[in-house]
Amino acid sequence: MSGAGALAGIRVVDLSRNAPGPYASMLLARLGADVVTVAGGRTGEALPELAAGKRRITLDIRTPDGARALETLVAGADVLLESFRPGVLDRLGVGYDRLSRINPRLVHCALTGYGQSGPLRAAAGHDLNYLAVTGVLGCLGPADEPAVPPINLVADMGGGGLWAAFGILAALHERERTGAGRYVDASMVDGVLSMMGTWLTAWGTSVLPARGEGLMSGQAPFYRCYRCADGAWVAVGAIEPRFFAELWRLLGLPGDPPDHLDPARWPELGARLEAVFATRTRDTWAALANDECCLTPVLAPDEVRHHPHHRDRLPQGAEVAPADLFPRVDWLAANGWTDGTDRTEAVLRAAGLEQDVLARVLTALAAVPQPELAWPPTH
Repeated sequence: MSGAGALAGIRVVDLSRNAPGPYASMLLARLGADVVTVAGGRTGEALPELAAGKRRITLDIRTPDGARALETLVAGADVLLESFRPGVLDRLGVGYDRLSRINPRLVHCALTGYGQSGPLRAAAGHDLNYLAVTGVLGCLGPADEPAVPPINLVADMGGGGLWAAFGILAALHERERTGAGRYVDASMVDGVLSMMGTWLTAWGTSVLPARGEGLMSGQAPFYRCYRCADGAWVAVGAIEPRFFAELWRLLGLPGDPPDHLDPARWPELGARLEAVFATRTRDTWAALANDECCLTPVLAPDEVRHHPHHRDRLPQGAEVAPADLFPRVDWLAANGWTDGTDRTEAVLRAAGLEQDVLARVLTALAAVPQPELAWPPTH
């Protein structure tokens, strides 16, 4: 299924659901891994946008035949990625102890919210909850208003998907030296905490004195968004003096730029920049911007694919794309973007599942539980 790539020859069995795990396995597929994603069960399906480059099968691993089919897949795999709560696969008889005996070279990545240990290990949660307990929400937004979560990018995609993919790649690299697989405990909370390290240290300092204050909270006039004449917005990130000086010149403001890093000047400076940006439309300001002023338009999601930079870098026809780490690999042509075709029979037959078990698995497909919540979860 996969084309040439850095991970060509690596086989991944993906039991994960929703967003974090499927995003991780899409990144692996994007690098050439052969990913089989396993659907079935009441947990939500993987998001269609994250199905790029994968083959889909359906199993009920709660049944003996489904568990046997999973064991057969794992016997020839390099990676198992799953997102069940701690202990679930053990109760089903297909936990790490069992699977690592079948395949000692297996990298088993368990992607969860809170990790395999600790008081919250069995607790349900979503991105918002993980941001709450890691301090992220505690420093987002105005001081006296509810925090606004940055959709589900930080915990699900960053602390979850990227953290898991990083752990998998590290374990595969280590396996080249040791010959042995590894259990990877990829906790979204741990991943977010790793990204929060500098901000936990900065809390209470001049960089981040409190929520809604400091250099990168929106209080500093050189690091915030401004409304334009058409009601749209631009983002200004001119922190360094040379960038702020260029922004000052671009805006046509008289004299030398003031000391923009002095917090005492921020209220007056912010009001001045607000007045200037309100005189022209967002796209006018974007057209005037150059490489040295750190000024960009704030795009709505439906505008992103039309931006000239993205048009230049995204594969032709792509609606969703991970970063193209190796541009010379024509992965899109080899794999396509999404393919929801169920390939249970072909994949399990190729994996060597016994014919009688395969027949029962295929017969039982109609009885496999459906997800209790479709995406998006609207009526």
